[in-house]
Amino acid sequence: MSSRSKHPHAESSPLSSTGPMAPGATRRGLLCGGMAALLPTGLLAACGGGDDGTPAPAPAPANPAMASRFAIAVLPDTQFYSRYATQAENSQFSRNFGSEPFMAQTFWAADNAKALNIPFLIHLGDVVDQVGKPDQWKVADQAMRVLETGKLPYSVLAGNHDVLNDQDYVDAGSQASGTDAQRTLANEPYLQWFPTSRAQRQATFGGRDPSGFHEWHVFTAEGQKFMVLSLSWRISDAGIAWARNVIATNPTLPVILVNHQLLNIDKDAKSPLETPYGLMLWEKLIRDNDQIFMTLNGHHHGAAHLTKTNNFGNAVEQMVVDYQMAYEGGNGLMRLYEFDLSNGSIDVLSFSPWVVNKPRATLTQFDQAVLTSANERFSIKIDFAKRFARFNTDFKAGATRRTSIVEEARTALLAGYTEPQVATPREPAGPDDYPKVASTVAHWRFVGGTAGQAIPSGQVIADEAGQNPLRRAALNSEPGVTSAQLGDLLWSTDRHRLSAAPGSAQFANTDKNAGRISYFLTDATAPINGMDFAATGYTVEAFVKIDKGWTKSVHAWMNIMTRDGKRGTVPGFTPPDNDAESTPLLFAVSSLREIQWEVVPAHAGDRAAQASWSGEIMADTWIHIAVVADPVAKQSTMYIEGAPVLRNSGDGSGMAPVSAAMPWIVGAGAWDGERTDGWIGNIGEIRIAATPLPPAQWLTARKA
Repeated sequence: MSSRSKHPHAESSPLSSTGPMAPGATRRGLLCGGMAALLPTGLLAACGGGDDGTPAPAPAPANPAMASRFAIAVLPDTQFYSRYATQAENSQFSRNFGSEPFMAQTFWAADNAKALNIPFLIHLGDVVDQVGKPDQWKVADQAMRVLETGKLPYSVLAGNHDVLNDQDYVDAGSQASGTDAQRTLANEPYLQWFPTSRAQRQATFGGRDPSGFHEWHVFTAEGQKFMVLSLSWRISDAGIAWARNVIATNPTLPVILVNHQLLNIDKDAKSPLETPYGLMLWEKLIRDNDQIFMTLNGHHHGAAHLTKTNNFGNAVEQMVVDYQMAYEGGNGLMRLYEFDLSNGSIDVLSFSPWVVNKPRATLTQFDQAVLTSANERFSIKIDFAKRFARFNTDFKAGATRRTSIVEEARTALLAGYTEPQVATPREPAGPDDYPKVASTVAHWRFVGGTAGQAIPSGQVIADEAGQNPLRRAALNSEPGVTSAQLGDLLWSTDRHRLSAAPGSAQFANTDKNAGRISYFLTDATAPINGMDFAATGYTVEAFVKIDKGWTKSVHAWMNIMTRDGKRGTVPGFTPPDNDAESTPLLFAVSSLREIQWEVVPAHAGDRAAQASWSGEIMADTWIHIAVVADPVAKQSTMYIEGAPVLRNSGDGSGMAPVSAAMPWIVGAGAWDGERTDGWIGNIGEIRIAATPLPPAQWLTARKA
């Protein structure tokens, strides 16, 4: 068992009060936390003993504030921390902030394990973003070694970004492909960087399955033992059988089941949504294993909590948390789960040990050290003795008495720290409730027809600025488009909650492989066609929603908007990847569902395309995108839902057209002169301004 499993007087130990600097520095983090989402209906009532043979709950302590408590630290997806700390991505964290979030998290956990009685840490997977990039694995390796040096045991698992084949689970037939059983184990980087031999060095290690992808640990806290069973991406049926056997051979242990994917979050960003893979695990592993009382997973962006009832009438608390789409790829947010064995509760805190140690001048409204909403700070009532009575009649609270761990951690974190003011966005009061901007060049709002009806060929979409209307292109009128139908482009009332436009255009049935593409384009004489924005800079905004039916094979690299022409004809263009056939502007979605903004800059002389990239965007979710290019600051920055992305071009010198004869296209792209890469989903209003605009003048703001 871990040497840190019990600390009878942990409450008297001082918390680490300084945060980690860049790798190798000695200053260390002070913070505590845990991130989660709570549904009010998901709370469990505490249960008393009865005549059914279950034990009565332990007597309440004389002072409820003093109780038998321990905490588990949880790291949600760290993929962007690993990626953007590398030199290949310009070492963005250390360059901009002097420290790195992944290292900050593990430093904090190791430094505060004794003081906060943290016997174990759980990693939820997606250790890296790009499985084939060794430098990303090096970042993760160094961060996790901090825990090993600090003697804080941990479990780790492979997420979909950590395996060479990341196929999703669809139905029972999916078990025949994409699982651990179909992998060439010798080729998998995860098994090379986190092999069984490394896991065996953990004091809590119990074992791994034959594939090496799934592992189990047993830690001791407050005199009681718990199992953590961590299952990597896409477990096979043989792996499930192995997991069942692990539980069966440890029949008295409460089990925390950890997966990369299990529970999802619904469109309201707080309600739980079950997944096919999670339901498969429920049927094959969870529902008839009463020892599994809690599940944790990442993968799906946000946080939610679901309470389900197993075959024995007992609650299973399921929680998902993943902050990779938040500011700075997650901003160092992590979770702390406090188990109060005396008072019967699991208390959850969301926090960032990185935020409190950023230079003050770098802080923005997105820098929250402690999250306070109901989905992020909550408590679950659970009578541990009764919940575990079927398999462990001896379970009881420990003798240690200490005050709340999460409150102690929160107080220490915020000591001497003032959070920046957080703005609460206000939804529009009507279609005119947005800031008018004098530098607007074009503003297209896709409204005017009956929801669900086809947008006619040739339909004009007015330009609110007056000079650059769009028209729906005639069906199958250009090379590359062969099977478009009128009903592939529809009026819709669906919109982003902060868009004042009362609707959007819905692009349906798109298939680039079949030439089924519908789109809009500017007139040949539109003034915007020849503009390069070199002297003024620009701001481009768009509200978009990727269709839930998006698939990589038929929709990867689909375009929100482009400018026609071959970029190779722009004077001085030097293609780095032999992509001279591409257009001078790509406002697109990659094969990984990242938003791509890539332009040929307008400055004279040699020039290569400059790009900004978001992280992975969830399908069936509205997002607002703003790209702001400032020629004075000589930088271009993309914002997703108001938060700047990690990777930006650093070049704000406009965007070069091929010629004034080439139109702008909305809903499709082009390659080598042929129309391709059509959009699937919704596009709301788009606005292009010939100045770099602050957020107070974006379409998400309200008029003065």
